[in-house]
Order: sequence, then structure tokens, then C-alpha cells
Amino acid sequence: MNRREFLRYQMNGALWLTAAASGLMLPGKTLAEGIPDIGVAKGKPTAATRAAVELLGGMKTVVKPGNKVLIKPNMSFDTPPERASNTHPEVVRELAVMCKEAGASRVMILDHPLHDATRCLKSSGILEACKPVDDQMVHMITDASLYQETKIPNAVTLTTTDIMKDALRADVLIAVPVAKSHSGAGVSLSMKGMMGLIYDRRTMHFKSLHSGIADLTSVLRADLAVIDATRVLSTGGPGGPGKVIRGDMVIASKDMVAADAYTISSFEWYGKKFKPSQVRHIREAHERGLGRMDVENLNVKTVSV
Repeated sequence: MNRREFLRYQMNGALWLTAAASGLMLPGKTLAEGIPDIGVAKGKPTAATRAAVELLGGMKTVVKPGNKVLIKPNMSFDTPPERASNTHPEVVRELAVMCKEAGASRVMILDHPLHDATRCLKSSGILEACKPVDDQMVHMITDASLYQETKIPNAVTLTTTDIMKDALRADVLIAVPVAKSHSGAGVSLSMKGMMGLIYDRRTMHFKSLHSGIADLTSVLRADLAVIDATRVLSTGGPGGPGKVIRGDMVIASKDMVAADAYTISSFEWYGKKFKPSQVRHIREAHERGLGRMDVENLNVKTVSV
């Protein structure tokens, strides 16, 4: 669905009824005790990032000693952090620090830019923020030779695509998108953000974008999704300018679909509230068993820091 179609949806719950009738609704909330499905931390970027991941049991439940970790933020636009088209640099840096603390042998922070790579690295603030952690871990991957043709089993639209070799080789994949609207997909969150790990994104826009996003999720399923909702670009995405909402929130889950679904439910998009089922790629991913969009049945824990 594009932005216009996104706005046409009304909050009538019809899609939920369809899902329920087909048996796709997954019953039962998880126990309130223990590790939640979604961790939400409200506060400043650095503290909120750490707190959200700690709610899920900490980074050591995701990253093991010796692991090679790929962190995938949004940093493909030549815009400053306040525009909310790139992930907040402090969120990215704190994740890198936590991966190092967990014993990662290598941490890579990678994206395929839409604007000039050098300008994006500077404007986003991510390169500068991460230098004290490791001055060699932030890179833009623009060379076609650094991508590998990959077949996607059981794909609906995207049967094959060239995926970043580092993404295919990483032991752990962490998605850390900024929460933002998108003119073609309605929203751009952790699932849509995986398009920054493929070489040719244009072909996806010429086909069924939503099915393609779900296809890509089937092969690039992040081990951890951390959504930067410290600022939310609620209109004008993906590059802006647009209306920026101050969210002061970081959302974490080991289920990309659930993380995206919760984010959809938490903010207004284009001046309206929406349900996760009204975003087609989220609905398709749920229907394919790639994750859960029924956030009301999930265990969510929230803290303020």
C-alpha cells in the first residue's frame, strides 16, 4: 500500500475479522512474569536503548562471545538527526557498545545509501558517534561486488535479489530503524529497513512492494529489532521534511513483525491512528508465520529511565 492507500483505510477492524476467521489470530497472552515479547523504554536515547534491550534479557541473550554482528540502522539520507529520517546516532552507538560488552568479535554498522555516502555518514552523525567505540565499524556498502545473488524460497514476488555479503555471513543481525512514514510502503520500520541490505531496491518498487518486503523478511529476519522512536517522522517519509513527533521511546523485540506492529499502534501516521493489520507487509508477514502483529495478545513491558 502506498501513502494514499494507507490513508484510505478506516479504523473498522475488517481486516482483523478476516484474520480471525481464517484462524490466523494467535491465542493467549504470554505470562506476565519473565521475559516480555516487547520491551519499551521511555527516556533519553542512550538510556532508553539499553533499558529496552535489558527488558528482553539483555544483549547477552542475542550476542554470544566471538559472534560477528551486523547492525543495520537507517543512515542513507543526507539529513541531520532532528529530521528523523536516519536512526539517532546515540541509539546506534549504545547498541554497538552492548554488543562489544557481550563479547562480539566484530561489530559492523552498515547501510546502502540513497544519497552520497560521505555526506550521509557525516550528516547522520552515526560515524562520529561510533568512533570512540570502533573507528572502523561504520561503512556504506555501494560496490556491487560486495553483494551476492540469493534465491528466496517460497517467495511471492521477490524470488531472487542481491544481498549484502556481510549480512549473509553475520552471526547476528540487529535491525535499528528510525520510526518513519514512507511514501510507498506507508511506514518504514524494521522490516522495510532490510531493503538497505540489498543492492537493487528499485525493482521492488516496480513489483508488489509489500509482498517483496515480506519475502525479504523471510531471509533477513533480524535476531533483534530495536526501533528508534525517540523522534517519529509521521509524514513526509522516508526522507522528509515532514511532521516530526517527539516519541522519547525505544522499542525492542526479538520479533521484527511484533516490533513494527507495536510501533504502528503507538503513534499517529499522516494524522491518523492505524492498526498493524492495515499495513499490508506487516499483515502478510503475520500470515506467513514470520512474526506476530497481534500486539494485544503479546506481553509488553514498559519502563521509564
